[in-house]
Amino acid sequence: MALILTFLGKGSTDRTKIAIATAKLLANQGRRVLLAGQAEPTLSILLGVPISSNPQEIAANLHLVQFQTSVLLERSWEEVKKVEAQYLRTPLLKEVYAQEVPVLPGMDSALVLNAIREYDASGKYDVIVYDGSGDSSTIRTLGMPESLSWYVRRFRQLFVNSDIGKTISESPLIQPLVSTVLNINWNPDSLNEPTNQVNNLLDKGKAAVADPKHVAAFLVTTDDPIEVATARYLWGSAQQVGLTVGGVIFVSSDRTLSLAEEFTPLPVSVVPDESTGDWQSLIDALPNFAAQAVQAPKPIEIDTQNRQVRLFLPGFDKKQVKLTQYGPEVTIEAGDLRRNIALPPALSGKSVTGAKFQNNYLIISF
Repeated sequence: MALILTFLGKGSTDRTKIAIATAKLLANQGRRVLLAGQAEPTLSILLGVPISSNPQEIAANLHLVQFQTSVLLERSWEEVKKVEAQYLRTPLLKEVYAQEVPVLPGMDSALVLNAIREYDASGKYDVIVYDGSGDSSTIRTLGMPESLSWYVRRFRQLFVNSDIGKTISESPLIQPLVSTVLNINWNPDSLNEPTNQVNNLLDKGKAAVADPKHVAAFLVTTDDPIEVATARYLWGSAQQVGLTVGGVIFVSSDRTLSLAEEFTPLPVSVVPDESTGDWQSLIDALPNFAAQAVQAPKPIEIDTQNRQVRLFLPGFDKKQVKLTQYGPEVTIEAGDLRRNIALPPALSGKSVTGAKFQNNYLIISF
């Protein structure tokens, strides 16, 4: 299991410099590091080396890779065709080739997340430093397992309970027709195997994002008010997907400046605004990422004994947070993100009796 680090903030060049310095620091400590970037030139220019879609070693213990969506799609397309062939007697996609498939909006996020998962599962790396866009799209990418798991569990049950699902599973006339199309005999349990496989994969993804020993983000900002406000917004947004923010990296040539008040209780590390190409001063100023991540406030805490759910939502005020409850789940809207909280058995089915926003925490009582 690798430690996956990413950086959030407005200044793209500063974020990429921090990502490079972090990768160099951890590689120098003897950790096997993969530095992964997007298909844009900043990372290549700052490092002074070309970047391939396959990992290449650029220093001892340090590999570099670029996530090119078209290449990732080609690698995943054959797997999609295998899954289709497993369930359809006459596959539809066998004559569709990855090289001709256009990339739809949102597809790139799923492909990047899957690539990170595969590199993590390979066991080749101790640390993966992901130099993403650093904005809400990075947060949505890492929050994808939780979002998709909601769709799988909700729409699977809706389909099984629908008239179509019942007709297919109960009608003696429909089942032979379905069997001519599918490689399986349809019954109410037919969805169990594929959906269980998907849910197991998504559950592993959710567990990884929720574990600060596995996945963590750090905010990068200067003293510019817009960058500070953006970092605070991204801090709160990260909590909405269960992503731990371990600290703040403040890029400044003036070490007397402080942003502690804006980001309490996170630790703030001041690093120099390095533009000379000498990475060592920047590397020396970086924090202990792993230690800070595990000490950071948890995005969510569920206290079944006191019948409370506590969500840490910094960067928002109570007017920006909306709470609703439908059935066994509680939905929280903050900023541009929505989170559905599946309650544990001790609280499931109980109605919300109160909620308050206090010290950056939304405290929900049942």
